[in-house]
Amino acid sequence: MIAKQGCTEVNSFSKHWPHLFPQHGPGKKHNRLIKLEAWQREIVEAHPGRFVRGLMHSDGYRGTNRVRRHFNGSDHWYEYPRYLFVNESQDILELCEEALDLLDVAWRRSEPNTVSVARREAVERLDEFVGPKY
Repeated sequence: MIAKQGCTEVNSFSKHWPHLFPQHGPGKKHNRLIKLEAWQREIVEAHPGRFVRGLMHSDGYRGTNRVRRHFNGSDHWYEYPRYLFVNESQDILELCEEALDLLDVAWRRSEPNTVSVARREAVERLDEFVGPKY
């Protein structure tokens, strides 16, 4: 692997990982239960911003939504920033929604597998926690 400045690669192999992270297991994650253990829930509730940051950096997107509306005989365009979090696991989507609620960030399901944050105040609030992907 090519080393990147400011990055450190860490590897660990142990038969005990499943005890520490019971959500990890064989098969597709959207086909198995993803539930936080009590000790994990405590951490997420204490640091929901960090949890959402990790979710957004793994399966999320922050971009600009461009919308075209036709009225008065012509096309009008407007755009706004938004976050999307896409995952096939309903359990993971619900964990994301719970953490957004803890941060008081307005969200909605724009698709069955997508959590959208698009209100100006909500995007600004989420920007405080997520930051750019590298």
